[in-house]
Amino acid sequence: MHAQQKITIAAAANLKIALDSINTVFKIQNPTINSQVTYGASGKFFEQISNSAPFDLFFSADMDYPKKLEEKKLTASKIKMYATGKLVIWSKKTDPNKSRMNSLLNSDIRKIAIGNPVTAPYGEKAVESLKFYKIYDKLKSKLVFGENITQATQFITTGNADIGITALSLVLTPNMKKEGGKYYIIPTNSHSALEQGCVILKNAKGNPSALKFYNFISSKKAAAIFKYYGYDTQTK
Repeated sequence: MHAQQKITIAAAANLKIALDSINTVFKIQNPTINSQVTYGASGKFFEQISNSAPFDLFFSADMDYPKKLEEKKLTASKIKMYATGKLVIWSKKTDPNKSRMNSLLNSDIRKIAIGNPVTAPYGEKAVESLKFYKIYDKLKSKLVFGENITQATQFITTGNADIGITALSLVLTPNMKKEGGKYYIIPTNSHSALEQGCVILKNAKGNPSALKFYNFISSKKAAAIFKYYGYDTQTK
């Protein structure tokens, strides 16, 4: 029996269910590797990694944070775009498919949850969409920010917000389906693409286990799981 090699992965909150599923399959195929994932806001992880947090891999909700780490010479691989995410309007109180973006303008809505646009790329793209449809100024006083996209989604499920903009990957999870809410997929032409990048970090330079996980993300198995949770991937 070989000793288990541990690798630590920092991952954007939108990935929670998809990456947990991918990691389960990875561990079955690689029983000697103990891959542990921590989820949070990409911007927060960028700060932590910049301050020497000992992560081996970083899965961001965008390409920018990995590029910034590359500029700081804190990476040990090429940046790989592993998936493209989608934004949705989600609510338990109303069906956003009826009025689409205008459902956010409903006078009954007091609070709209989004990810913090400073630290969460999904929050940043939500603001881009609101500005694209010229409704941001009307709605900005109603916006409440989750530190990451998972927290923003919790605001809607708990009733602390009436409606919100979240990740399609999160509303497709079993727990969210049980909530009985309705979602509308926001047209992707209303915001810059939610291209998500991963990279091996300097901490794991020459670590074969980190490289295995990095390569596994491009596999057909991983791509199938990403697609199941609403992402687009480049793997055919």
